[in-house]
Amino acid sequence: MTLPAFEPVPGLAFHHIGVACRSLDTEERHYQSLGYRREGADFTDPIQGIQGRFLAGGGPRLELLVETPGKSVLTPWLKKGIRLYHLAWEAADLDQASRQFVEQRARVVVPPVPAVAFEGRSITFLMLPNLQLIELIQARRPA
Repeated sequence: MTLPAFEPVPGLAFHHIGVACRSLDTEERHYQSLGYRREGADFTDPIQGIQGRFLAGGGPRLELLVETPGKSVLTPWLKKGIRLYHLAWEAADLDQASRQFVEQRARVVVPPVPAVAFEGRSITFLMLPNLQLIELIQARRPA
């Protein structure tokens, strides 16, 4: 039986890989040996309950993430040993891209919320039918 093909969602540009960790500093040291360096200041997002740090290097950009005190958004992933837990794309039109993914059987895990890491631009998380968690980030509007 052949499964129907999903249509590519237009207007997406790869942005980063999300890495769940217990310590930003410890994790950063491990990636330094692979040529990664800090990209900008750390951020804290009270809506998502995380602190983060972006690293840039010879491969895809990484977003290191730890939970803020009293939050447990990353605990389920870390308990299962899952560290590289989401892939993120900027979307030219976040709402349209989200709708298209839902039409292709993705499930919204986190509805659109403003994100500190992206200057208040909206993000949303979706679980694809293959159980891959993706983040969509509203792309900057042209000036």
